[in-house]
Amino acid sequence: MTTDKELQSLKNIAISQASRELRELALGMAMEAYDREQARARRGVQGMSAGERLRSISNALRRTFTMDIRIPIGAAAAGLLLLPLALQLNSTTSLTQLPPISQPLPEPKVGVSVTGDESAGQVLTTVDSLPRNVRQENDAADAVGNEQSPSEIAPAPPRGDFRDRAAGGQAPMVLAEPSESGAVTAMRTLEHEQAMPAPYDRAGDRFEEFEDSGVISVADQPVSTFSIDVDTASYSYVRRALTDGFLPAADAVRVEEMINYFPYDYPEPESATVPFQPTVAVYPTPWNPDTQLLHVGIKGYTPPAGADRPANLVFLIDTSGSMDEPDKLPLLKRSFAMLVEGLDAHDTVSIVTYAGSAGTVLMPTPASDKARILDALDNLMPGGSTAGAAGIEEAYRLAERAQIEDGVNRVILATDGDFNVGISSPEELERFIAKKRDEGIFLSVLGFGTGNYNDALMQALAQNGNGNAAYIDRFAEARKVLVEDAGSTLVTIASDVKIQVEFNPALVAEYRLVGYETRVLNNEDFNNDRVDAGDVGAGHTVTAIYEITPVGSPSQGSDPLRYGGEQPAVSEGEPSDEIAFVKLRYKLPGEEASRLIDLPVTQANVVDGTAGLSDDMQFAAAVAGFGQNLRDGQYAGAMSYEEIAELAREGRGADPEGYRSQFVTLVELADSLSASSAR
Repeated sequence: MTTDKELQSLKNIAISQASRELRELALGMAMEAYDREQARARRGVQGMSAGERLRSISNALRRTFTMDIRIPIGAAAAGLLLLPLALQLNSTTSLTQLPPISQPLPEPKVGVSVTGDESAGQVLTTVDSLPRNVRQENDAADAVGNEQSPSEIAPAPPRGDFRDRAAGGQAPMVLAEPSESGAVTAMRTLEHEQAMPAPYDRAGDRFEEFEDSGVISVADQPVSTFSIDVDTASYSYVRRALTDGFLPAADAVRVEEMINYFPYDYPEPESATVPFQPTVAVYPTPWNPDTQLLHVGIKGYTPPAGADRPANLVFLIDTSGSMDEPDKLPLLKRSFAMLVEGLDAHDTVSIVTYAGSAGTVLMPTPASDKARILDALDNLMPGGSTAGAAGIEEAYRLAERAQIEDGVNRVILATDGDFNVGISSPEELERFIAKKRDEGIFLSVLGFGTGNYNDALMQALAQNGNGNAAYIDRFAEARKVLVEDAGSTLVTIASDVKIQVEFNPALVAEYRLVGYETRVLNNEDFNNDRVDAGDVGAGHTVTAIYEITPVGSPSQGSDPLRYGGEQPAVSEGEPSDEIAFVKLRYKLPGEEASRLIDLPVTQANVVDGTAGLSDDMQFAAAVAGFGQNLRDGQYAGAMSYEEIAELAREGRGADPEGYRSQFVTLVELADSLSASSAR
C-alpha cells in the first residue's frame, strides 16, 4: 500500500517546469485518492487485488475531477512517470508506450480530456496528431526539453503497403514511440524496441495437451502425413514467459511454431501456379550422434510489387473487461493503427467489438479515410463480459457486405482468447467459421496478454478459418506480424497444404516427426481434397524436421523381427540411394482440386558433419533442440542449453532484424531459469 512518506517524496523529485502544473494537479488527485483508499481499507476492502484497488481509485478520481490539459508531449510523459496512482487515469486508451518504472503501468495519453460523465464510466482522451503523424515541432520541442539532440530523433521512413513489403519493399514506421527519457520520437527500429510486458501470469492460460511424437518403425509404417503449420504464437508466448523470468508450461511449447517463427533463405519459386520450391537435406542430429535429421523447407511465392489484390479487412476486437490491461487493449489499438497506415485507398476496413453484446463501431470504410478509422480505434474502451461468438457473426456479416471478388477478404480477431457468451459450443463456432471459409472469407487470430489466454481455442479457430494464429506480447512483435510479415499474414497463395514423406526401409529403420503433433493426418487424407489443412501466405517459409535412424544404428530402438527379420529389399525400379520421397499437395486460391509436387531425398542431399551445413540448417536444428528441452521430452537427448546457444550462434548468419540474436538470449535465460529451479 502507498504510504504518506512515499507520496510526500514525490514533491521533491525534480522535473521540467513545463510539466509542473500537471504534477501539482495529479499529486493532489493522488493524495485525495489515497485518503479515500485509507478510508475504504478501514471499511474492509483490503481483500481487493492491487489492480482492483487502483481501478477503484481511478473511478473515484474520474468522478471528482474535470480537466482539459494540453502540454508538450515529453513533459507530460515525464510528469506522469512520477505518479503511479494518477497514471491509472489514462490506462484505458493509450496508443503510446512508456518504459516501465518499478512495476508495469498503463500507457499514458499525452493530451488528456477527462469528463465527469459517470454514466459512461469512461475517460475520454485526445492526442493532438498522435499516433498517426508526429509533428516535427513537437519532436523538436521534446528533444530540447529532455536534453536530446535533433540527430537522435529518427526521421519517419517512407510509407509502403503490406503487398510491397511482401515483395521486399520498405515497411512504414509512422507511430510515435517514446524514448527512455520520455520524449516522443519517431518509431525506433526493431533492435532498439524494448519489451514492456505486464507480470507473467500463468494462472488461467489454457493450452491443448499433447504428447511428443513417438518413434515409428519404418517396417511397420513407412509413410508419414501431416498438415503444414505457419502459426508463430508459441514462440512469442514462450519468449514472454522467459523474459518475465518463468519457464513456460510444456503444452505452451509447440516446436514447429518455434522453428517457423524465423525466416529462412530457401529458394524462391518463380511461378504463382507452382508456389513452392522444396529444399531437402540430411545432416547429423546435434542431440544424438547416432541419428540424422531430414530437413524439408519450402518458401511461398511472393507476388511482384504492384501485383496486389484489394483487401477487405474486418477488425473483430475484444473490448471485454479482461482486456483492461496495458498489454491488451492499448497494445492492440496501437498494433491495428500501424496496420491501417500500410493500407491503400482500394482497401476497406470495418471494426466490430464484443463485450457483453456485439457492436459495429465502423462500417466498411475506405482505407484512405485513415483519420476516421484511427479515431474509431482510439475511442475503444474495455468493459463487460465476452460475447465473442456474437461478435464473430457480426464481423462475418460485414465481411460479406464488403466482400471483394478475387480480393483479400479476412476477419482479424484480436483477443486474450476467452469466449464465454454466445454460440453454445466451440464445435459449433468452429463449424460456423469453416462454413465462411468455404465462402471465401478467412480468419486470422491475434492473442494478447496473460491470465486469460485461451490458446487452444484460438488455434482451433484459426485452423478452421484458413488463417494463422500469432501472439502479440510487445509492440515489436506487432510490427513483425502486421508490417514485416503482413503479406504472408493477409495474402494466401496456397491452401490445404499437406506434406507426405515415405521412407525407404532399406536405409531408414525408424523416424520421428519433430513437432506438428496437433497437425498429424491419416495417410489416406493426403489425396482427399475434402480434408482441410494449413495455408501458406505470400513469402511464408515452412520447415519440417524428421529425426531418422539409419539401418544398423546403435540408436535403433526396435528389436529386429524374429520371423523374416531381414531388412526389406529395395523394390524393383526404386533407386537404391533414395532415403525418402517427399510429396506436397496444395490448392491454388479459388480452386477445388489439389496439385502435387514431389521430390526424392538421395545420398546427394546428405551433409557429413556440421562444416557443410548452411546457417539455416544449423539454426533450425538449434531451435528444434531448444523446443524439445523446454518440453522436457524424452527425445530431447543430452544437448545442453549452452550447446544449443552455441549452435544457434554458428547459424545466426546476417540476422538483419536481430531475431536470431534474440533467440540466443532466450536460450541463455532458459539455462539460468533451469539451473535456479533445479536448486
